Amino acid sequence: MPPPAHTPPAVTPDWAFEREHWRRGYFRVAGVDEAGRGAWAGPVTVAAVILPGLATDYPFRDSKQLTPAARETLAAEVRRVALSWAVEHAWPEEIDRLNILGATHAAALRALARLDPPPQALVTDYLKLRTPLPLSAPPRADALSYSVAAASLLAKTERDRLMLELDARHPGYGFAAHKGYGAPAHRAALQRLGVSEVHRRSYAPIARLLGPTPEEQP
Repeated sequence: MPPPAHTPPAVTPDWAFEREHWRRGYFRVAGVDEAGRGAWAGPVTVAAVILPGLATDYPFRDSKQLTPAARETLAAEVRRVALSWAVEHAWPEEIDRLNILGATHAAALRALARLDPPPQALVTDYLKLRTPLPLSAPPRADALSYSVAAASLLAKTERDRLMLELDARHPGYGFAAHKGYGAPAHRAALQRLGVSEVHRRSYAPIARLLGPTPEEQP
């Protein structure tokens, strides 16, 4: 029998990306992260968080590494300690109009505009925003940066809350369970119930169910 596969330990965030900005005199560094880009329904949700620049070790982690209960507890702690934070959503109409990347960028810029005090620099999870602010956009920043991990917690918990509300308003799709992603139960519900108003019509699985538009028909 082969030996059990080794599971690598979870990555612990630190302040490496923030420190690069601190060295240049930018001390209010906002972490930015999103939740829901790959979902077929509901919004994409973006959070921006400025943590106190004290190089403190926080318990914040990438939301994907945590249980729902742990995410809720840590999201409350983010809101308690942050210098400023904001959450914004891009709903399906905006996603269909701008595409998912454009809508994510738009929601991120709205969240950043709401921060008070405002940020002097940014760290994002590979989200290369068009902004005059100094920007670091490394991959996996939600696992590597305290600021981005904090943003991931707010984005994930707020989006999950909204998907519970959408589950009550649109029963039968299972939004509370799969949060709008392409799970088998979601596919089956779409076949049974059709496309709802909170589905992203530009996404290929949804577009196929809707069929060709009048302009596309021969």
